[in-house]
Amino acid sequence: GSSGSSGNVVLPGPAPWGFRLSGGIDFNQPLVITRITPGSKAAAANLCPGDVILAIDGFGTESMTHADAQDRIKAASYQLCLKIDRAETRLWSPQVSSGPSSG
Repeated sequence: GSSGSSGNVVLPGPAPWGFRLSGGIDFNQPLVITRITPGSKAAAANLCPGDVILAIDGFGTESMTHADAQDRIKAASYQLCLKIDRAETRLWSPQVSSGPSSG
């Protein structure tokens, strides 16, 4: 089932992206962002610590080890597309096509 909120975040390349991961199938944990570097591309994309990464460049992370995920992220040079799931829905503002946009 789908609970909480999820969305795609695209970070323009090249690295560094400015976030750290924990978890992976080898830890029996989801891949979660644990740290965001202030002023980084991840910060500019409004990624937050605690965001769960569901997919990296379209590849689902449910079967990735921590090293697999790191390698997949390193392999992204032009851009890094993450599908994330965020538990705190109030922090996630979905893209709306109508109405004023706040920068």
